Amino acid sequence: MTPDGGSDPLEGLGRFRTEIEDIDRRLVALLADRVALGKKTAEMKRAAGLPILDPQREAEVIRRAVTAARERDLPPERIREIFWHIVGLSRTVQESGA
Repeated sequence: MTPDGGSDPLEGLGRFRTEIEDIDRRLVALLADRVALGKKTAEMKRAAGLPILDPQREAEVIRRAVTAARERDLPPERIREIFWHIVGLSRTVQESGA
């Protein structure tokens, strides 16, 4: 018997992999949405005469992600690393004006 109650481990593995692939697609879609909002944010910053780089805001984003990671029993340092990459992606897009 498999962890999900089925009798064929390969069938269960296939289902789990399909679910993981779906989650991966959703993660990419969410990153695309985040980048699009980052572009709009950059436009607002430029219109307001604000700098693109906002270290305090970036630190807040990271702190929130780490708090959420702890609440879900995920390794905070790994989530911190991932979110620094996400913030960096957003900053790059904002700075490029693309």
